[in-house]
Amino acid sequence: MDKSDVTLERMRSFVRVAERGSLSAVARELGLGQSTVTRHLRELEQAVGVPLLTRTTRSVTMTEEGRRYYCVQILRLVELAGDEARSTRGAPAGTVRVSCTAAFGVLHVSRLVFAFQDRYPDVAVDLSLTDERIDLVREGVDIALRLGPLPDSSMKLRLLGQSRRVLVAAPDYLASRGRPARPQDLASHEGVRMSNIAGSDVLVLHGRRGGRHVVPFAGRLRVDHGLAAREALAAGRGIAPAHLWLVDDLLASGQLERVLEDYAPPSVPLNMLIVPERSGIARVRLLVDFLAEGIAQLPGIEKPQPGKR
Repeated sequence: MDKSDVTLERMRSFVRVAERGSLSAVARELGLGQSTVTRHLRELEQAVGVPLLTRTTRSVTMTEEGRRYYCVQILRLVELAGDEARSTRGAPAGTVRVSCTAAFGVLHVSRLVFAFQDRYPDVAVDLSLTDERIDLVREGVDIALRLGPLPDSSMKLRLLGQSRRVLVAAPDYLASRGRPARPQDLASHEGVRMSNIAGSDVLVLHGRRGGRHVVPFAGRLRVDHGLAAREALAAGRGIAPAHLWLVDDLLASGQLERVLEDYAPPSVPLNMLIVPERSGIARVRLLVDFLAEGIAQLPGIEKPQPGKR
């Protein structure tokens, strides 16, 4: 094997294809033509002298030799070394890939990313908005922001806080349908429900003076996106529990009003997931801290209790 033929570029293409199982997806991620990625793989296999990948019409998988040659850790160490070398010049550079819950990303995280790039102009950010629980390593993501409980994971977990929720409705809706006076009254109202959340046909409320209330929650409209729920509420389509960060401006402008203020749905944990091997890279570390600090200032984000992460 001629070591000069085992280039970082070819190794990077191999590792990403091995992780994602798709030539076209890696070509898009790296900003290359699919034929270029294919050539990288062919040239690397020629340099190594063994087939590293098995290609079919539907997928790409590693051969046994490919598994042994799998060099994710080497690549990450090379990138970390290069990052640290750049940091000695005082200017972090490179790309950070972030995945974020969609509505939260549109309304708040995107603006934080803009501010981060104003401070660090040599850092590129690839922001992907999705409510799906993706595989960070497979998708090449460094940081993910997620609402709700998380399963056990090998990722580094940073609890950013609890996202407070409130019951809201538009003034026109309340004028036409009446204002509920107690939790049980919600059963006769139109609810704007989230179709991608299990159990949205039941609403759990905790009283300010104690007590837990479970009431049926129905309605003719179901949506699968927070921004669609926000529009529906502002248009007077019904009552719904909403994250305060989602509707704070609408409450301030009078487009929405609080309902049953002595009762509230449970808060939802907001977490940051970080790929452990990427957490030591300066630009990733800087963005993690920048996002955590900015998110802590958003409406309805309650700081985590000391000792919790």
